[in-house]
Amino acid sequence: MFKTYKYYILLHLIIFMWGFTGILGKLIALDALIIVWHRVLIAFIALGLFLLFRKKSIRISNWQSGLKLIGVGIIVTLHWITFYKSIQLSTASLGILCLSTTTLHVTWLEPFVMKRPFQVSEFLLGFIVIFGIYFVSSDFQPHEYAALSYGLISALCAALFSVFNAKLAQEIPTPTITLYEMGTGFIFLSIILLFQGKLTSDLFIMTTSDFLWLLFLGILCTSFAFLITIEIVKVLGAFTVSLSINLEPIYTILLAIFILQEHTLLNNRFYIGATLIILVVIANGWMKNYQRRLKLKNLS
Repeated sequence: MFKTYKYYILLHLIIFMWGFTGILGKLIALDALIIVWHRVLIAFIALGLFLLFRKKSIRISNWQSGLKLIGVGIIVTLHWITFYKSIQLSTASLGILCLSTTTLHVTWLEPFVMKRPFQVSEFLLGFIVIFGIYFVSSDFQPHEYAALSYGLISALCAALFSVFNAKLAQEIPTPTITLYEMGTGFIFLSIILLFQGKLTSDLFIMTTSDFLWLLFLGILCTSFAFLITIEIVKVLGAFTVSLSINLEPIYTILLAIFILQEHTLLNNRFYIGATLIILVVIANGWMKNYQRRLKLKNLS
């Protein structure tokens, strides 16, 4: 019993850290692309050292899998860039609210990638989320519409890499997947920075607080959180973990209120729309659980 509670505490600690990543988009005084470049570099080094210490193999079976990992690694990188861009153009609350639509993107992507039946109920929930976003954004300024666009693109990228990684995990160990994707992200962004003339030692010029926040982001929020989440899923189950992750927007919005004072920037329409979207995402999780139990009951 104590072991189970311990894993619940760990799970919510990790979700809290993920919720804090949105706040870091405001606290770190660097461009979104530079933040992500440091994040993937630090995560790649930390995860690589861990796998080396544990003497884990990082080989992949064939070049086709390697190409898939490269593609997904680029999608992961684009997800983080657009996420931080959304936050920097508006608020952490808006960025994380857009990201909460990831689960609903997954519902229409999975039938194509995982070859499962299309669910009409999920499609209807998606319409409710669209209404929630419309309600939130009906009185936006032009720069906030740009932030909304970046945020929704970020959510789509997050859904894409979640579904593709689920497919890849059937043949490749998940730590290896993440290592290759972080390495791909670093190379991809380095090429972009090279063409922009920004791949210089100036990338490492930053304040002490920015450096410490980047270490926190790369090591704890990325490498550590990923590895611990794998162990938590083994104990608590995938559904419990995925449903609990829906609390991330709530954590971020609460943190944004206390740390960034964003309640002074957001109106009641935002909170009403945010509540509607979060409730739909949670309802989608409960519906999936009910359908899973019903299916198991029929099989038995």
